[in-house]
Amino acid sequence: MSRLNYHHLYYFWRVAKSPSLTEAAETLHISQSALSAQIKQLEQSLDVALFIRQGRKLVLTDVGRRVLAYAQDIFNTGEELEKFIQKDSATQVQHITIGVQSNLSRNFIESFIAPLLKSENVDFSLASRGMTDLLSGLVNHELDLALTNRAILSESHDTTWRNQLVARQAVAIVGPYGEKPETPFPQGYEDKKWVVPGRNTDIRSSFESFCATHQYQPDIKAEVDDMAMLRLLARDSGYLSVLPPVVVKDEIQSKVLQDYESIPQAFENFYAITMPRKFTSQPVLDLIKIAIHQYSVDHSI
Repeated sequence: MSRLNYHHLYYFWRVAKSPSLTEAAETLHISQSALSAQIKQLEQSLDVALFIRQGRKLVLTDVGRRVLAYAQDIFNTGEELEKFIQKDSATQVQHITIGVQSNLSRNFIESFIAPLLKSENVDFSLASRGMTDLLSGLVNHELDLALTNRAILSESHDTTWRNQLVARQAVAIVGPYGEKPETPFPQGYEDKKWVVPGRNTDIRSSFESFCATHQYQPDIKAEVDDMAMLRLLARDSGYLSVLPPVVVKDEIQSKVLQDYESIPQAFENFYAITMPRKFTSQPVLDLIKIAIHQYSVDHSI
C-alpha cells in the first residue's frame, strides 16, 4: 500500500463529521466535485469503500467508521497540540474553560472553582450546557473539563471518558421551618405535597426506594430537573422537597427551611469529566486534585 495521504484523510474526516458533502465543501472552500475526488483517491489508496450513498446522503461503511476513529485521534491530537502551544508559549497566564451541566448545584460549582479565584496565574470561563453539548465540547477541545452529576460511560470504541468523583452531597427531606413532623417518617407525612427532582436521576431513584421501603405514596405536585428551580420551589411553595441541604443552606440558616430527615444512602455525586490527552493543562489537574482532597477530608461540599 502506498504511503497514506493525510491531506486526503483530513478531507475524509471533515466530510464524515459534516451533515452533508455540500456543507463540508463550503467549510473547506473547495468544490463538491474536487472534494469527492479527494475522497475517491483515499478509497483507492486504501482499497476500501469508506462511504455508500443512500439517496442524497453519504453513509459511512463499517470500515469507514473504523477509519474515522483513527482520523479522529490523529486530527484531535493535532488540534490539541496547537492549543497547548498557544496556551503555554504566548503568556504566563493560562486560561481554562470549564463546562457545567446546566442543572448542577450552584453551590457545588462555586466551591469547585474557588481555588481559581485565588490564583494569579490562571483565568477561566464557565460554559453552562446540556450533557450532549458538554461531551461534544470535550471531544472538539472547546472545553478542558466538564462538571456533571453523573458518570459518563464510553458509548463507542473511539471515545473514552475519564470520570473522577470530586464531591458527594447527602440528600434529605427539606420543608418549611417549624413544620417538621414530630413522628418518624412516614407518620405525619400523610397529607404532605412534594416537589422532587425529575425522573432518571439518582436522587429521585433514592427517594422512590425510600418511600417504597416505608410503603408510602408521595403526593407529587411538581417534578423539576433544574436544581436552582428546585431550590426556589422548596423555598416558596410551602411543600416538601428532596435535595441536598447544602443547596438551600442559606434558607436553612435564615430559618425559612428546615432539614427534616436524611434519606439513608442517598447522595448526589459530582464528577469532573475529561478525555485522555497527551497534554492536560496543569491548572486542570491541580483543580481536580484540590477537589478530591477536599472530598476525602469531609465527604461533602
